[in-house]
Amino acid sequence: MNYVVTVNGEKYEVEVERVGGGSSSLSRRPPERVSHTVQAVPAAQPAVAPPPAAPAPAASGSAGSVVSPMPGTVLDVKVKEGDAVAVGQVVVILEAMKMETEIVSEVAGSVAAVRVKKGDAVDTDTVLVEVK
Repeated sequence: MNYVVTVNGEKYEVEVERVGGGSSSLSRRPPERVSHTVQAVPAAQPAVAPPPAAPAPAASGSAGSVVSPMPGTVLDVKVKEGDAVAVGQVVVILEAMKMETEIVSEVAGSVAAVRVKKGDAVDTDTVLVEVK
């Protein structure tokens, strides 16, 4: 990703590339000339552990729950209660940021409940379909 950054009134084109476990490689180039590559070095601060993962909502605790990975709008529900589903089968289509995303079942079984309908707005981790 390329960005233009202003530092002390001077503009620099910065290229940011993700490498490995959270460190970054930065290339700092003024728009007119190419400078040297700068390796990101963590600041001399005490290490802070990442916050613990948020517990899953109670409704999504079942191993057969298909949950929304992002906020969006339900465009289509491809299954109904009692339908058999296979691993990887599309069960719901969401629209998020003007893109359609197919939400698939991660378990095989039969649909126990469909918790959403076409047009519903959902948040991240909303249970869409329960598979038993």
